[in-house]
Amino acid sequence: MRVLIVGASRGLGRALVEALSDDGHEVVGVSRTVPEDLGAVLAARWIAADFGDPAAAAEAVAASAPATLDVVIYNLGIWEPDAFSEAYDFADEQDATTLDLVATNIAGPLLLLRRLLPRLLESAAPRLLLTGSTSGLPRSGRPELAFGASKFALTGIADALREHYRDRRLAVTTLQLGNLNTVDALDVPVEMAAARGDGALIPLHDVVEVVRTAIGLSPAAYLREIVLPAILDERF
Repeated sequence: MRVLIVGASRGLGRALVEALSDDGHEVVGVSRTVPEDLGAVLAARWIAADFGDPAAAAEAVAASAPATLDVVIYNLGIWEPDAFSEAYDFADEQDATTLDLVATNIAGPLLLLRRLLPRLLESAAPRLLLTGSTSGLPRSGRPELAFGASKFALTGIADALREHYRDRRLAVTTLQLGNLNTVDALDVPVEMAAARGDGALIPLHDVVEVVRTAIGLSPAAYLREIVLPAILDERF
């Protein structure tokens, strides 16, 4: 399959690029800059686009993306500088910070998908995966206002897309992910990665396996939403 991944330079995005490439898929990565540590093959399939300016980024991706796609994964998301710490205070946030967050997390996927969906719908089994967060779920127990609201909006985008393109059999999956272990890459054994955080962090390996399942289903089925918290996350 031909897979395009936005937010692919590090963390979960990088793990997905490596795993799906190893599985034999043709993967195109998108990130602000092309990572310097990529091999020649992967570097030739990379698009530089900064979603801080979502309109310009969407145009850049559309200009360089393949003419047909089977899977699009929008894995990009930013949060407030003090998010997930005791220092976070909504009243202290700067307007520019909030506007940048909304541009990347909400306007970004909207403008990009409007350009890429015609190509994706040419696939016999088009699949779209949106990386949300458990912070965007109702009663999530998190106070980060702009980040939580943006991830809640992503779920709304997914719901509307399913209805709008139901007759085209567009499969839209939202990945509601808890706290990830982004320190241990896929070359670290999953048993070791799972030990980090002592039950409070999710290994990237687990998310990769979920994505493999989602894109590997027959055209007759899809995974609507996957909620994946850490085993000791007391909010769930």
